[in-house]
Amino acid sequence: MAKEFIEKIIKKVVPDPSVISQHKSLQFLGDRLNRPNLWHINRRSISAAIAIGLLFAWMPTPTQMAFAAAAAVFFRANLLVSVATVWVTNPVTMPPLFYFAYRVGLHFTGRPSSADSFVFSLEGIWSGFGDIIGPFLLGCLLLGLMSAVGGYIAMDSFWRYQVRKRWDERKRKRTISG
Repeated sequence: MAKEFIEKIIKKVVPDPSVISQHKSLQFLGDRLNRPNLWHINRRSISAAIAIGLLFAWMPTPTQMAFAAAAAVFFRANLLVSVATVWVTNPVTMPPLFYFAYRVGLHFTGRPSSADSFVFSLEGIWSGFGDIIGPFLLGCLLLGLMSAVGGYIAMDSFWRYQVRKRWDERKRKRTISG
């Protein structure tokens, strides 16, 4: 059920792998894009892809998708799902998620928020940046790792549940008809 659902969505919205492998922003991956395991839909590949995408979604750079694509190739995860999952953080969701990452970083460093003493000036921005960047990056790293582990476990569990459910349905139908 999960596999058919995911395949149906992918076939509707995603171009053919040969078209994707020719995309200029993915050329740095070379012939590795032709590996069939990058396009397979199975429990391991999709679970790993979700984990990779969620990890890099918390990376505060404009190169999130490229890093997710490279990691998908390295870990032999589904390339499309890895890159698509990065869009959990998008222009709408980034401000609240990254503010949350900053607050998490503050919590783990034990530092007070520097927002209370912030003065809006060029000097205030530069001095405030030094106070903010450490907790922010720590929060992004921690939330990225927790999201990746949680996403992997959730997708793996969901996939196993769906397979078990189908086996139980088949078993029930055989018992009724037999």
